[in-house]
Amino acid sequence: MFARRSTLPWPLIALFTAGYLAPYLLPTTVGRLDSGLPLTATEAGAVGSALLLSSAAAGFLLAARVDRVGPRTLARIGLTLAVLGYGGAALTHAVPAVVVGALVGGFGSGMSTAVAATGIAAQPDPHRATTVGLLGVSALAGAVYLTVPHLGPGHGQPLAAIALTALAVWPLTNRLPLRTAPARSRETRTPLPHPRAGLLLAATLLCWSLAQNALWGVSGRIGLTQAHLSEATVGAVFAIALGAGLLGVVGAGALGPRLGRALPIGGGTVLIAACITLSASATDLTSFATGEIAWNTLYPIVLSYVIGLAASLDPRGRWAVLVGSASSLGTAAGPLTGSLLSAQAGFSVMGTVLAAGLLLIAVPMTVVALGAGRRTLPVVEIQVEAHVYDKATAA
Repeated sequence: MFARRSTLPWPLIALFTAGYLAPYLLPTTVGRLDSGLPLTATEAGAVGSALLLSSAAAGFLLAARVDRVGPRTLARIGLTLAVLGYGGAALTHAVPAVVVGALVGGFGSGMSTAVAATGIAAQPDPHRATTVGLLGVSALAGAVYLTVPHLGPGHGQPLAAIALTALAVWPLTNRLPLRTAPARSRETRTPLPHPRAGLLLAATLLCWSLAQNALWGVSGRIGLTQAHLSEATVGAVFAIALGAGLLGVVGAGALGPRLGRALPIGGGTVLIAACITLSASATDLTSFATGEIAWNTLYPIVLSYVIGLAASLDPRGRWAVLVGSASSLGTAAGPLTGSLLSAQAGFSVMGTVLAAGLLLIAVPMTVVALGAGRRTLPVVEIQVEAHVYDKATAA
């Protein structure tokens, strides 16, 4: 089992960043596949969905196997697949090879995320580790969004960024445990605790993530075609939005459990629904930037509380991995859903449909958070030192 420590688990946080980077770069990845390869917008969205579906499949397969196989081994395999898959897809212009590379890289991202989620759930304060991980991936994605428009056309730049991140994280796997199964051989047969709450959380988070990424997957096209902005301007808006997300995560880490989990999850989801409606109907820079920045500020806050809630349901991290994989399924369906809805009904109607869905699922998510809060919410104060976030931002 991952040892519980009071210090931040930096190798796990780095692994978390490498695993989550692909979903964060989804708009530019899908947009570049559309513009750089002979693919329609819907086909490019389908490739993005396939990448994320492969990542979700890895999470479901490994949810209860991380300790048995060994965190270090699985992390290294996952990072290697990410380097080879994304790197190969970045270097070729053959559509079948790009699709295969995306699938292989996505599976590697899912393996990395599974190891990170299992290890973070075993920490004394999983919410704090999650917020720092979200800080790292937001900062890195923001830097990519600022850089990619200046590197010329083509589909390979965002894919190469994910591959290089995985390569940079690989040496840190030396600090992960090699194998933990012998000490836990009897525990591996322990049934999942709180099955109803866990299943309800997984089902609702699947829908929650689908709605988020249906918009995120077409946000680039909204900025380019509906708001009539340049790629550089859209990239700058995304970078600022992710920077605002950093501030949001800092605030969530500083607040910790003071507001419980129900209010940040339920209330935050309602506010996100309003942001999605605004962003999807944007026709100029002001409305587009306002919607995207407000939405990206709220999204990681709510996500950090949901991941912390899943971790609280099972200290062994199985619900954290399963709920995260359900989220990845929703994330995987998002780009294709957004492409189909926008193609059939337009961006504004798509935003209204997604917002209505979020309002519906906010209720059961809040119910799970209230029940888990009564059982497991620790009365601790999360202190987030400034130097921690300085390091995460520089990651």
